[in-house]
Amino acid sequence: MNPVFSALTPVVLLIALGFFAARRGWIAAGAVKDLSNLVFLLLTPALLFRTMSKVQVQQLDFRPVAAYFLAVIVIFAGTLLVCGFNRRAAVLALSTTFGNTVMIGTPLVSLAWGEPGLVTLFTLYTVHTTVLLTSATLVLELAVMHEDSASGAAAPRHPLAAVLTALRNALAHPVPLPIIAALLFAQTGLAIPTVLDRPLELLGNAFAPVALILVGVTLASTALGTHWRGALALSAVKNLLHPLLVVAAGWLLGLSGVPLAVMVVVASLPIGANVFLFSQRYRVAEDLITASVGLSTVLALGTVALVLAATTLL
Repeated sequence: MNPVFSALTPVVLLIALGFFAARRGWIAAGAVKDLSNLVFLLLTPALLFRTMSKVQVQQLDFRPVAAYFLAVIVIFAGTLLVCGFNRRAAVLALSTTFGNTVMIGTPLVSLAWGEPGLVTLFTLYTVHTTVLLTSATLVLELAVMHEDSASGAAAPRHPLAAVLTALRNALAHPVPLPIIAALLFAQTGLAIPTVLDRPLELLGNAFAPVALILVGVTLASTALGTHWRGALALSAVKNLLHPLLVVAAGWLLGLSGVPLAVMVVVASLPIGANVFLFSQRYRVAEDLITASVGLSTVLALGTVALVLAATTLL
């Protein structure tokens, strides 16, 4: 079976199941907030902590990752410049840079390049979620303070105090906190006791299906006709512009072969479900992000195949 099709089909089907369940009335619209809290506050931290608790950072080669993040910086900063410094712009910037790397990336890279590709991919995993979600959280917290100050909802603060407060809120966030704690734990050389590891594994395994079903549930009440242009624009940036910029950054850094190819394909992956959870948590652009996650995933059946074929030229 085509590796792109086999990797993306489960994602599309899980979103479709959530959509169907909501339309049938099996999951009420009022349950979305509770399901979102379940995923964001329980399943996500379990997955992140268990995944990052085995990482020995000093053994990894970060040159391909540098190419990946050069492209991320260009897109993230460019989105903030175009859309302004606010919560909406921060969530849109995250949507155009944060892909579904774990659920789709792992089987796709494994089928395409085997162990050499997975080593490069797992190197990216050590910093992908940490850097992107922590940075996005920090920007979002600063944006919230800026909006509150501009509206008079909160007294203006000294810029340094605002940054420190935002940094504190970002580090205490349910996404960066388990990552940082896990990385610190990993450097001790200890292993998670089996009695704790097994429940963490079960919770982590539940993340992807529940998060994607939740996207489908929300998609059922989203007017795609209103948001399809915006969703198409975000999908084009994530699925096509991001990998193109990674190619340029990779050539700039002198990369080639499998390491560069893996980074390019990962950059082309559709928008990750974590972006949807951020839009829910900060109550901004929820309908647009929901539509974009669904559309980006469907379009990826073609765009990822195109990018994968193009990597033979690298």
